[in-house]
Amino acid sequence: MNKTKLSALVLLAIGDAVQAHERNKQAEVEEHENIIVYGRQMDQFGETISISQGSISQGEIEQRPVLRSGEILEFVPGMVVTQHSGSGKANQYFLRGFNLDHGTDFKTTIDNMPVNMRTHGHGQGYTDLSFITPEFVQRIDYQKGPYHAEDGDFSTAGSANFVVADVFNKSLIQLEAGEDNYFRSVFAHNIRLGDNNLLLGWEHHKYHGPWTDINEDAGKDNLLIKYAGKNNQARYSVTFMGYDNEWNAADQIPDRAVKQGLIDALGSLDTGTGGEVSRYSLSFQYDNGDWMLDGYTITSKLDLFSNFTYFLDDPVNGDQFQQVDDRKIYGGQLGRRFDTAQGNNHIHHNVGVQVRYDDIDTVGLYKTVNRQQIATTRQDSVEEYSISLFWEGEMDLTNALSVNLGARYDFLDVDVDSNVQVNSGTDNDGLFSLKGGLQYLVDNSWMGYFNIGQSFHSNDARGATITVDPNNGEAADPVDLMVRGEGAELGLRFIDTGRMNLSFGLWILELDSELLFVGDAGNTEAGRASRRKGVEFTGYYWFDDAFSADLELAWSRARFTQDAIGEGDRVEGALPFVASLGLTWSPNQHWRTSFRLRHFGKRTLDSFDQMKSGTFTVANASVTYSVGKWQADIEVLNLFDSKDHDIDYFYESRLADEPAEGIEDNHYHPIEPRTMRFQLRYTF
Repeated sequence: MNKTKLSALVLLAIGDAVQAHERNKQAEVEEHENIIVYGRQMDQFGETISISQGSISQGEIEQRPVLRSGEILEFVPGMVVTQHSGSGKANQYFLRGFNLDHGTDFKTTIDNMPVNMRTHGHGQGYTDLSFITPEFVQRIDYQKGPYHAEDGDFSTAGSANFVVADVFNKSLIQLEAGEDNYFRSVFAHNIRLGDNNLLLGWEHHKYHGPWTDINEDAGKDNLLIKYAGKNNQARYSVTFMGYDNEWNAADQIPDRAVKQGLIDALGSLDTGTGGEVSRYSLSFQYDNGDWMLDGYTITSKLDLFSNFTYFLDDPVNGDQFQQVDDRKIYGGQLGRRFDTAQGNNHIHHNVGVQVRYDDIDTVGLYKTVNRQQIATTRQDSVEEYSISLFWEGEMDLTNALSVNLGARYDFLDVDVDSNVQVNSGTDNDGLFSLKGGLQYLVDNSWMGYFNIGQSFHSNDARGATITVDPNNGEAADPVDLMVRGEGAELGLRFIDTGRMNLSFGLWILELDSELLFVGDAGNTEAGRASRRKGVEFTGYYWFDDAFSADLELAWSRARFTQDAIGEGDRVEGALPFVASLGLTWSPNQHWRTSFRLRHFGKRTLDSFDQMKSGTFTVANASVTYSVGKWQADIEVLNLFDSKDHDIDYFYESRLADEPAEGIEDNHYHPIEPRTMRFQLRYTF
């Protein structure tokens, strides 16, 4: 392996990993067609403040076959991305013993714009990644645990920032086709205007799906227009992103309906579910090395139709319901990086202020039949405003030992106007968080880390002002507007230059209030305090210039720390074990093969650990041939045609001819059967 080129690529991957630390450093970058770069070289020790922090390059993203675009978040070691509904709905995420639902305790941003939605119609922290086109992403910077002062709401389990490319290395036209009427096209073009660049990108996606009684008829379009340039030492950009999607949904189904022969494993009980969504944003970024300024405006709409309990609540019309979310988001960040002398050392400071305003015109829940409203359960408009101040400092105490400290203050104010007048009201809360860590360079191959930090997730504003349950008129207790989370981590990394990169970590996370999935409503509610702890191993090994392997293992234990009458101590849906194996072989400049296997263990489905899901194992593979400006790719997803479940829930539902009280059962969404997809790319 050409170690000079490998080192240069690693400098790029790590130099970009943490924006607050690396913008004052320079990395020398060269390209190499046949090397996937993971991890860090020994001369980059100290550039990251925790063992569980990293960056994913475009080369890595390109080489991993995925079924859905949201699965690119599985590049975060230990992260699991699944789906329990249609292609247009946000994915389900699991990390560090959390069933994150649609993103409640994992913060996701794109070019520092928030993706998590506060007080959303379908769930707090709703994170839909379908508007992100993988080919337009330059890298993904991630970190697990609440150890960075720049991260606030939703970041207890970690965070990821998708960085959109400032320049496409090559313009491309890409066509994909596959089974079940799958079609995808991507266009990316870079227009150079002197030292500046105008990026034009478009993605179109169609898919019918493998379902036996519905045509998913998913239709998605993404548009990117970005102007990026430099002025002396300053970098700046203005970006427009547009996204539209509509689909029919194959929702989760009860196990008994399949066993009784009412439907097959790819069938549905309510064929009228689905939805449509749109997201448009305009943002800008400015960074001159000392000062950084970001700003954004986002318009987002969602109409979602679901039915998880069938005829339990309404034996005549059924339990289909509509969730609506229509909002605008405005916000930004102003930050400064500077150094001050402290004896013979320097403290590297990163300070800033962040603001966000969610103007939610409508967030509603309605009863429907075949997507037609028949009753309003609740309809609200909400204004939600936050301002946050943060400071982070780093200093080398010795040649081997460095320390980082961080402090953050968040203030959140909400105003709810409900159609149920007694549920209208205002609330506000503030929270101060501290973070810190140590990094110790043992030698040129070993580095040790220790981190501790506080974070939080915000709760739905409607839950903070509620006094009456809109379903039954009974008194309801409001929840806290902000919920504290705390974490700590101990890690060790070993690097053998050009051969292997191994990391091992122990972690613990505590949360003051757990969010629980309520199956018959399809949403979440505040619950008991919880504690999670676990062990993680990540290893990357290069056998030679052509062949590399990566292995990620994560064990976790999730328990409630508060007792409740009639409840056990297990956290429902938590994943106890996650494993991922990847093999990449590039025998020459024309051929590349990739194989990926991911597995997660049985999840407990009730707090007494009496009901469990099955295990899940799936393999994906791809073969790529490149010559000149052309590239052809064959992907086989679910290579061994696994019949495992994407996700399982255990709750009560009722089929049309069952007793009125319903039946408790396992409800699941099947993994899609083996499918082949073909891709042809032309670069110019």
